[in-house]
Amino acid sequence: MTLEEKDLNYIWHPCSQMKDYEELPPIIVKKGQGIYLYDKNGKEYIDIVSSWWCNLLGHCNPTINKAIKEQLDCLEHVIFANFSHEPAIQLCEQLSENVPKGLTKFNFSDNGSSAIECSLKMAFQYQYQVGKREKKRFMCLTEGYHGETIGALSVGAMDLYAKLYQPMLMDTIQIEAPDCYRCPYGKTRECCDTECFRKAEKAFEQYAQECCAIIVEPLLQGSAGMRIYPAMYLKKLRKLCDEYDVLLIVDEIATGFGRTGKMFACDHAEITPDIMCVSKGLTGGYLPMAITITTEEIYRAFYADYKEGKAFMHSHTYSGNPLGCRAGLAVQKILREENIIEKANQRAVYLTKRLKEALLEYPYVGEIRHIGLIHAIELVKDKKTKEGFDSEERVGYQIYKEALKNGLLLRPLGNVLYFNPPLIIEEEQIEEAIKRCVTSIHGYMDGR
Repeated sequence: MTLEEKDLNYIWHPCSQMKDYEELPPIIVKKGQGIYLYDKNGKEYIDIVSSWWCNLLGHCNPTINKAIKEQLDCLEHVIFANFSHEPAIQLCEQLSENVPKGLTKFNFSDNGSSAIECSLKMAFQYQYQVGKREKKRFMCLTEGYHGETIGALSVGAMDLYAKLYQPMLMDTIQIEAPDCYRCPYGKTRECCDTECFRKAEKAFEQYAQECCAIIVEPLLQGSAGMRIYPAMYLKKLRKLCDEYDVLLIVDEIATGFGRTGKMFACDHAEITPDIMCVSKGLTGGYLPMAITITTEEIYRAFYADYKEGKAFMHSHTYSGNPLGCRAGLAVQKILREENIIEKANQRAVYLTKRLKEALLEYPYVGEIRHIGLIHAIELVKDKKTKEGFDSEERVGYQIYKEALKNGLLLRPLGNVLYFNPPLIIEEEQIEEAIKRCVTSIHGYMDGR
């Protein structure tokens, strides 16, 4: 059997309808270098989506490679209860200099969904232990996505992932999220007063007394189609949470470590959440690791004599894994010493300009929105009405297949195509990626 046949014989791939693989078999990748992937036949693909947004600094980054190899000969893993190690301590020490002011305590887990579960349990138990036991529910934004474990699905609001499992999920309060492209008030991100925030105010007026926390993706709702909303919304939400004694949890799993042009999306709004979840770029996409970061105030609510039963009994086997921590330390070193975020912001300006020149006038491109190096191309049937294509047409998926032929990994979000490249991408690589993207869009749309 071929490798492709063996793959299909054994592997059930994530987020895939496996029947699609009859037409488009799995692509067997042999190596990666920088922004490029190479399949078993040597064909090159530009990884413009950073392999599910986690490959922060390019494939096979020599600095991260070296750090992990050194750690491998020293300590590969150790139980993280009552034991610790230097890489974990150093990583927390360095992160503490970059996270929003006031976040001081770091609880390790092994993936983004686990970090979300941790944050939800932490918020619930905190409110319980400070005597606010009526605060049991969670608020979230519609079209939100926070992972695919049961708690994470409960505070997500995308039917694609959650609808089938509704009988299993927690009863949460959903607040209509900002949709700046189709703003019901006729405003734009650049000239609004976040009129849509009134929906959040009404929800808090009605439900805050029974809610322990609200969880949001700050500034960027990723799986909803890279929806970008103003920093003022997040600033107002911080104030509202303070007024109603509701904890603010921010999911920086996709937005952290320079993706939005600042170290964290919260930095755009100059706010500190009560709990922040990070993963993906934390290790540069090398190893599964996540951290739930919180304040001294929340931490102290769990600090007591053992017999009081206040400990946070939440654990993961691979919490604080030394290999992941060394990868994380290497990422911090590169970001700090090579001015990566500043350079990425320069490339972001160039990418915006060139994408708009290449595609904004195309009849099926409704909007090109962006924050940092993240750029989203929303495809529409009608530019004037902003009517999208029917989901059954799978327009984004058809263009994805064209892009693969052209050597571009351009995984869609419904009718939205996006660029979320490694922060180290160069201008000439941007040019080539845009060229392959435009060819792919025209290749399908002009022939349909």
